[in-house]
Amino acid sequence: MGKMEMNELSEKVIGACIEVHRHLGPGLLESAYLKCLCRELTLRCIPYQSELPLPVSYKGVDLDCAYRIDLLIDGRLVLELKAIEAVLPVHEAQLLTYMRIGGWKVGLIINFNVSVLKNGITRKVLNLAD
Repeated sequence: MGKMEMNELSEKVIGACIEVHRHLGPGLLESAYLKCLCRELTLRCIPYQSELPLPVSYKGVDLDCAYRIDLLIDGRLVLELKAIEAVLPVHEAQLLTYMRIGGWKVGLIINFNVSVLKNGITRKVLNLAD
């Protein structure tokens, strides 16, 4: 099976997030949503890496600065999961930093602490030079 378009991949991942939210609702810890979403992605045969270490390269050396990406979907879509009152600019900046460091173009912040999940989704796109 060939690689799906990024929009199709995003839609499938958001569908999986909505399913998790439908079952759990708001109010749990981020770690619970992460584990349940991993299970849902597995059931849907969507490839992912969870809690992926992200080293920072400084003057030719990769340094472990304890950054972890919640989920990297299919090697190209970054997901940051939140269970917070509101997504703030600092959370968006964090996602953009991860995307820049890792060289990924598209990222999603999924805030599960909302009554309707589509209101908890923030999409970011970086225009990286090829």
